[in-house]
Amino acid sequence: MAASPSPASGSSPEHSPAESYTAARRRASHPKLTEFTSVLSFTLDPFQVQACAALEDGHGVLVCAPTGAGKTVVGEFAVHLALEQGQKCFYTTPIKALSNQKYTDLVQRYGAKSVGLLTGDTSVNGNAPIVVMTTEVLRNMLYAGSPTLDGLGYVVMDEVHYLADRFRGAVWEEVILHLPESVRLISLSATVSNAEEFGDWLVEVRGDTTVVVDEHRPVPLWQHMQVNNRMLDLFTGEGPDGEPRINPELLRRTENESRSQDTWGPRSGRNGRRSGAPRGPRFRPPSRVDVITRLDAAGLLPAIVFVFSRIGCEAAVSQCARSGLRMNTETEVAEIRRIVDARTKDLNDADLRVLGFWEWREALERGFASHHAGLLPAFKETVEELFVRGLVKVVFATETLALGINMPARTVVLERLVKYNGEAHVDLTPGEYTQLTGRAGRRGIDVEGHAVVIWQPGVDPRQVGGLASTRTYPLRSSFRPAYNMAVNLVDRLGATAAREMLEQSFAQFQADRGVVGLARRIERNREALAGYQESMTCHLGDFTEYAELRAKLNEREKALSRKNSAARRAEAARSLESLRKGDVIAVPSGRRAGLAIVVDPGLDPTGDARPLVVTEDRWAGRLSVADFPTPVEALGRVKLPKQVDLRSPRSRRDLASTLRNTGIEAPGRGRRSGGGADEDGEIAALRRALRNHPCHGCSDREAHARWAERHRRLKAETQALEQKVATQTHSLARAFDRIRRLLVERGYLAGSADGADTVTDDGRRLARLYSESDLLAAECLRHGVWDRLPPPELAAVVSSLVYEARRDGPSEARVPVGLVTDALAETARLWASLEADERRHKLERTRQPDAGFAWTVFRWARGETLERVMTAAESAGSEFSAGDFVRWCRQVIDLLEQLRDVVGSDAPVGAAAKEAVKAMRRGVVALGTV
Repeated sequence: MAASPSPASGSSPEHSPAESYTAARRRASHPKLTEFTSVLSFTLDPFQVQACAALEDGHGVLVCAPTGAGKTVVGEFAVHLALEQGQKCFYTTPIKALSNQKYTDLVQRYGAKSVGLLTGDTSVNGNAPIVVMTTEVLRNMLYAGSPTLDGLGYVVMDEVHYLADRFRGAVWEEVILHLPESVRLISLSATVSNAEEFGDWLVEVRGDTTVVVDEHRPVPLWQHMQVNNRMLDLFTGEGPDGEPRINPELLRRTENESRSQDTWGPRSGRNGRRSGAPRGPRFRPPSRVDVITRLDAAGLLPAIVFVFSRIGCEAAVSQCARSGLRMNTETEVAEIRRIVDARTKDLNDADLRVLGFWEWREALERGFASHHAGLLPAFKETVEELFVRGLVKVVFATETLALGINMPARTVVLERLVKYNGEAHVDLTPGEYTQLTGRAGRRGIDVEGHAVVIWQPGVDPRQVGGLASTRTYPLRSSFRPAYNMAVNLVDRLGATAAREMLEQSFAQFQADRGVVGLARRIERNREALAGYQESMTCHLGDFTEYAELRAKLNEREKALSRKNSAARRAEAARSLESLRKGDVIAVPSGRRAGLAIVVDPGLDPTGDARPLVVTEDRWAGRLSVADFPTPVEALGRVKLPKQVDLRSPRSRRDLASTLRNTGIEAPGRGRRSGGGADEDGEIAALRRALRNHPCHGCSDREAHARWAERHRRLKAETQALEQKVATQTHSLARAFDRIRRLLVERGYLAGSADGADTVTDDGRRLARLYSESDLLAAECLRHGVWDRLPPPELAAVVSSLVYEARRDGPSEARVPVGLVTDALAETARLWASLEADERRHKLERTRQPDAGFAWTVFRWARGETLERVMTAAESAGSEFSAGDFVRWCRQVIDLLEQLRDVVGSDAPVGAAAKEAVKAMRRGVVALGTV
């Protein structure tokens, strides 16, 4: 996110005569912009002027610019215009922390009475002319037809590139498509390479939209790599192609280091221990304390060090604390204590002890801290404030810090170029690298920013150079219809109009543009097919018919071969299972061909038999079905001792000698059994048809056949392309139709012969449930699964719909017995039924309920202390921190409040939900909300 306007947020106030003349003309033609800039202590940059002028001229605007360039000034001008015109302006952000931050900025400028805040757990002055909110809140307002929308003139969508987010991105497109035509949309995005494409779509669905792209970083960014204890520039000038040139000294140093890190000989032995003596010291990256000390000495603090691991962030803070590192003066320490005490005054000593408060405050006073999703929100907000004030000099952070929060630094350090994405460890993309390093360089404070990558074996400077120099970050839509969206669309627009609206989404817009390229390939292929058809024409008859016979024969022969191979393999596997200790067998081929004695049959009930054998040449090892293309038979038998030590060379030699003395000879390789192509009636018939076809006697038959084969392959490719086009065209509308059919089956929509679905009473409930598991929640309400649950028990069961363990699959966790166990089992039964229907309708499946948070939230909802709750969770093996606990509690509260509003406080579930929310919103769960 761009920084809020500051005294140095723009260009120098000194202008040339030409610039002064242009500014005078702008003042005359755009009086509102002149009025807005007159109270600023800085001059707007050209892209800011262009966007603001377009906004005053009545256009919507899309602004794409790097982090820190000042995009939010355009959003603040929209606020100014709204107030001047007596209209409302909604300022939307993707995350609550960013909403809170923007709310504070706007209150400072316009006063508390003029600014409101609406997030999932906070409602402050919601009828104010300026309201900051998360994007989901605005989406919900639009579907509900909220009266708060009356008088809305402008909507600012900060970080609009979030529409690419696979989990939440659809919300942005829903808002853009549903906003009244009269509302001017101000879209602020990080730099994307397809801004014009996104702008074209905005023009199509929102009308006149001006696209403003600025790729200039206001603060230049220098790229470095730290190799051991030396920092080197990544680039030195430009190459012949105009691209940045990798520093030759850096390449030499990293190559030398890589060679010196080949420290051990090859692995050997059962345990994989390395053989040989070490040839050099093991690689140890520079310690975090050394990195910070060197940055401090070079005047490169404050810094953000991206670690990509919560545990790693906390470990880094502990390392710095143990080292005795101190970077703050006594005056700064006193100011830190004042801010920390003010932000945590509502927590009692017992809670502070559980939260590790004293260690956390000690690290802050020394000048360093961690920042990640597992940190208590109040602690995280404190770290952000102290860092912006310059009181914290180093923050060890996961990549979540890069998403919107205004925390620029002089330097950004990347310890690794690999991160865990929730499923696997993956390399950083150029877009992610740019997003992270974009934090470096504070506008108006730093002359330049610095990005430092810590070198380790396997990291090639060329790879880092590619990340740093790539400028292609396409924005891809993640929009797809969902249950809640479907009932709301049908209710507001009707099924036909809803399908048309889905066709207007950015996702379909991009899919259709992709179809254009595919259509061109199909057309070229069809032209080529016509040429191939002409070349394969035969004067004796229909060569297409003849080619089809050849293709059928070839496919039948292959199918029969596969069938026979599978049958022979199965027969061979069964024969291996019949072998016994002492059997003499023949290995038909390969390096072990010849006679062998079975020492151990190697029977495994879970897989194929793998007999342990000794061969004539004294080799000992296991064989498998792969060594026997035909069934194996015992050729004889020898008596073996009870214990055979195959590790002994003497024992192997004696067994080989015994084998040779048996007089048994390995049989010759006979004909394989299982039938052949000649025995198949269909193949014989196809061969007769080929011989009798007129084209069979053509002298150019094989030339025609080559053209026919090319025709067959290209036709198959063209059909695949046509299928792809059919899949992409109207893909969202078809998915919407599948969702509608399921909702009709389950009674949320009432279908009709003409396709004019209507929303039922159950559907209206679903329309007001905004959850990843919205339909499952609606099913639980409809079937009364939660009706008899007291407040703590209801919170426990509802948590299974929102909680997701930080690993694949639902967690195995302790749950309260009795009513909770029964309700969870019934909830799981409804999920299984729903999942089966989703599979049948080829829909994305609802996530399985996860009871991993049930016991913890149950204890919290019944009033237990934070210490008791967290201690019990830890003893039960739960994997969440205090920050996780607060986040999951707030998500449970959010869904409970939706249930209360949907069924009413007088209904059993509504009354229990109301009491559960009241019981849960206390202590750390309530702390940190505005």
